[in-house]
Amino acid sequence: MTLRLLPLALALLAGAAQADLLKDPQWQAWLDAGKTADLVRAAKAKGDDDQAAVALAMAAVDDNDGARLEAAIPALQNCSEKRPQAVCSYALGRVYGQQAMAASVFKMPGLASKTKEQFAKAVELDPALFEARSGLTQFYLMAPGFAGGSVPKAKELAAEVQPRQPEQAKVLRAMLAMNDKDWAGAERELASAKPGDDRTVVRELRGQWTRLGFEFMEQKNLPKARGIFEALQRDYPGHAAGPYGLGRVLTEQGQPDEAVKAFERARALEGAERMPIDHRLGQALIAKGDKAGARAALERFVQNKRANPRNVDEAKKLLAGLA
Repeated sequence: MTLRLLPLALALLAGAAQADLLKDPQWQAWLDAGKTADLVRAAKAKGDDDQAAVALAMAAVDDNDGARLEAAIPALQNCSEKRPQAVCSYALGRVYGQQAMAASVFKMPGLASKTKEQFAKAVELDPALFEARSGLTQFYLMAPGFAGGSVPKAKELAAEVQPRQPEQAKVLRAMLAMNDKDWAGAERELASAKPGDDRTVVRELRGQWTRLGFEFMEQKNLPKARGIFEALQRDYPGHAAGPYGLGRVLTEQGQPDEAVKAFERARALEGAERMPIDHRLGQALIAKGDKAGARAALERFVQNKRANPRNVDEAKKLLAGLA
């Protein structure tokens, strides 16, 4: 594992806890749905407020906006140091983790250390804040030892939460199993989790199922991956993860018509803004022979400021091939 995998782990984290990060239900709904423009407008109107600082930081993380990430730090530091709150430390850790994605090899270790420090502080301030516990677990699993990674510490985090929140512990143990490439063990843990109305566990569970589905795709076990994404589509019908993953599998299985339908469905659902849907839709349309449709999808994608640069580069190559 390299330190550059850490931000990828942080990107799996979602935005609501049993006691939500944002107290205003509308703000939380915007955060969950990735509607950052609405969230930023409301937070700026609120002014100098800890909740506004957390909201602006999480929106900057979602948008991967370097200038706004840097601008979010002073208010979060003020909250974390002078009025210690777990949500402020968690949000600050997310900001540092996102900055690590674009950092040089010289700056990355320092940002990694700050990420771990803030997540650990958040867990200490509020042991029930699952985002922080999940983020710290993923840090320990993904970071190399010299940067603070530690599988034993990750196991401790899962064991600590077992008596109070056993369903959260199952999700954390699934992460540990995937780290050990024990895919069957991860699947058992995820299948046994019953999140009830704990929205954080619901979101984390969905995220880890999605991760497992793509792990099976990487192994070329397409039937297994397809089953997971079909289940996600059934169990989370309002979220894009299921149809997006299913579209990826259908493309690999040589079914571009069905893949296009899946991607088009995903585009209209919650979470679509966080996924490279138009990139993959363009690929499926090329396979289908629809060059005009593919060009339109890929051109939309390369204009998406949230997009991963690697996906953008691939999309530009596809566009060049359509010229």
